[in-house]
This record gives sequence, structure tokens and C-alpha cells, in this order.
Amino acid sequence: MNFDLQEAMELLERTPQVLRLWLSGLSAGWLASREGEGTWNPEEVVGHLIEAETTNWLPKVEMILREGESREFPVFDRFAHLPHTGATTLEHKLDEFQRVRQANINRLQQLVDPQRDLERTGLHPAFGVVKLRELLSTWVVHDLTHTSQIMRVMAERYREDVGPWSAYLSILKK
Repeated sequence: MNFDLQEAMELLERTPQVLRLWLSGLSAGWLASREGEGTWNPEEVVGHLIEAETTNWLPKVEMILREGESREFPVFDRFAHLPHTGATTLEHKLDEFQRVRQANINRLQQLVDPQRDLERTGLHPAFGVVKLRELLSTWVVHDLTHTSQIMRVMAERYREDVGPWSAYLSILKK
């Protein structure tokens, strides 16, 4: 196993900074990019990350530590952020993501003893018994997945413009 809590937190604390550097100040064309019908643009991805920070990751960590397998996790609504799209600016969303992520990292450091807690278990509604280590690993890979998604979505904007070079651009492969 490769999971290391300290290494996981290194990545988790950087994601808001990476997204701020990547997205802040970009023109509307980049921020409106989508891969197709029913897909998310970069701003919607940031909204999803905020939703996950507030209702998914840390609440499940706390449930594992407090209740173990005695109660199933509530189902995470992956689309709960969509009705709020456009309600605030991307800059405000990036600020919110940074704030809530830092609070969650601080809380995680207080709650989890890596020598004692990583093998503790909870009850996922679809997967059954899951380990805290698996949940925390998923949180990290979730960040990487959505960072990759944002870059893919933005690359899609120039799919037709790159012409024959698309054969060499793996980000445009479907």
C-alpha cells in the first residue's frame, strides 16, 4: 500500500492553489468550455469540489471515527452544486474552496491518528464496508480526477483548431 496521510495532505492542500493559478483571470471562453452536452465547465467543477468539501469527505471521516459501521453514510449528491452555478463569481468560488479545504485539512489533522485510525471502517451505501484509508485515498484521487477533467474540458475547446496534430495530443483522445 502506498497511502501516507502526510503525503495525501500535501496534495489536498495544493489543489485550491493549483486551480486558482490555472483558472483565475482567464477569459470567459476558457471558463465556459465543455466536453459536450451534459458535461461540466471549469466553474461547475469548482462548485462540485466545494460541495464535496462541505457534505462528503470530512463528514464521512467523522462518521467512521464516531460510528464505525453502525450507520450507513448518507448518499452524496454529485449534482447538488449545479443549481448554484452562476450565483457567485469564479473568484468567490476559488476563495470558498480554499477556505473550506484548509478548514478540513486542519480538522483532519486533529481527528485522525495515522497509527491508529486508517484501518477503521464505515458503511458506504453502495460499496458496503470501507476503510478510512480508502476514503482518504479517494479524496486525493478525486482532486486529481477533477483537475484532469478541467484540463481536458479546456483542451476540447481547440479540438478542431489543432487540425492533424490531434493525432499526437492524448488529452483529445476519447
